[in-house]
Amino acid sequence: MLNISNNKVKNKNLNDFSAFRKVNKKSSIKYFNRFLIGFFIMFLIILFLPWTQNVDGKGYVTALKPDQRPQTIQSPIPGKIEKWYVKEGDYVKKGDTILYISEIKTEYQDPELVSRTNEQTYAKERSVVSYKDKIGALTNRINALQNEKQLKLRQAINKIDQFKFKVSADSVDLEAAKTNYEIAKNQFKRTEILKEEGLKSQTDLEAKKLKMQQTEAKKIAQNNKLLSSKNQLINAEIDISRIEAEYRDKIAKAQSEKASAGSSQFEAEAAVAKLKNQSASYKVRTGMYYVRAPQAGYINKALRAGIGETFKEGDKLVSIMPANYELAVETYIDPIDLPLIHKGENVRVQFDGWPAIFFSGWPNTAYGTFSGKVVVIDNFISENGKFRILIAPDHVDKWPDKLRVGSGAYTMALLEDVPIWFELWRKLNGFPPNYYQPNKSKDESDKK
Repeated sequence: MLNISNNKVKNKNLNDFSAFRKVNKKSSIKYFNRFLIGFFIMFLIILFLPWTQNVDGKGYVTALKPDQRPQTIQSPIPGKIEKWYVKEGDYVKKGDTILYISEIKTEYQDPELVSRTNEQTYAKERSVVSYKDKIGALTNRINALQNEKQLKLRQAINKIDQFKFKVSADSVDLEAAKTNYEIAKNQFKRTEILKEEGLKSQTDLEAKKLKMQQTEAKKIAQNNKLLSSKNQLINAEIDISRIEAEYRDKIAKAQSEKASAGSSQFEAEAAVAKLKNQSASYKVRTGMYYVRAPQAGYINKALRAGIGETFKEGDKLVSIMPANYELAVETYIDPIDLPLIHKGENVRVQFDGWPAIFFSGWPNTAYGTFSGKVVVIDNFISENGKFRILIAPDHVDKWPDKLRVGSGAYTMALLEDVPIWFELWRKLNGFPPNYYQPNKSKDESDKK
């Protein structure tokens, strides 16, 4: 003993104490044994009671369709807030103006930007017309040069034919002059012989000599004339090559100018198309100064506040919640439980803010839970290491009217009914629930 108290228990009768007398009664021990036996029997009975296996998960309320979920409105262009037309909590229709912004980039700040771009477009269009006219004029010039070339060639061919005829005529005249010279020469020789015989005078001899010299001179002159005609024929033949080279150069130059004008025309047309594109883009950009609601809904929160605040393109400006939406629950389950979940399967849902009494193994005794069915099962794991399941109302239990997107939810997918002892044994060993197929799948397999 520690001898903490001054009251000694040694040599004292314990029956003198009322507490000991109550505890030491034999009837109390009998009742306690009966209680233990009854509790053990009840525990054995409970172990054989049915228990509904389930797969639970935690998630939140969302919209069934992607276009019905909360969204943010961004500006596709950078700018500066000039005026707000709404406040948080306001209801807006599709196309209503939420805020007005202005430009912050210097190249778009000209108030006459669209009209000036249109003026540049008109000038470029006139330039295109001028190039077309120039191309037409050059085409006419090329045709005229080709016609002129043909005429020049025909003229040169005619000259060749003319000089050929002239050469032929001069050749005949030369032969005649040669014949006359031979005749005069023979006459001079005969006259010279007759003079020696005394039959002709000196005067006759000199006359014949003069005539011979004259015919010789004519023969030489006619020979020179023939050579000159041949030279002119050669020059006429050379003129054909010169004409072809000259007009080939002129036509090539005109065609080069035409090609250059065509290239300039195409560049001008490209510039016109680019300017028209810029003008249309400027008009569209002007319409972006008014940020409008993409659909009817409620303004949740202004992510950019104040007047004069600048932002970049793509920055979030305001969040909006669509007015019309179908509720659903987005929950997450462990990968080990994924094979147990099937589309169309019944699920019980408990929402935050709505009191509920729920026994996972006895869903018939639950109170405050709502029925749903699985409509979407993700094929790829989420960032949290679980698979996303989307649950929609199955119209058996009406979900609360005051339910809002973003509220928390606790879900349970009901599986097979097993004894409680089996469920305890499964959990102690870390086994998954029993794999099973829904009744629909069984019916379909039976039909097949």
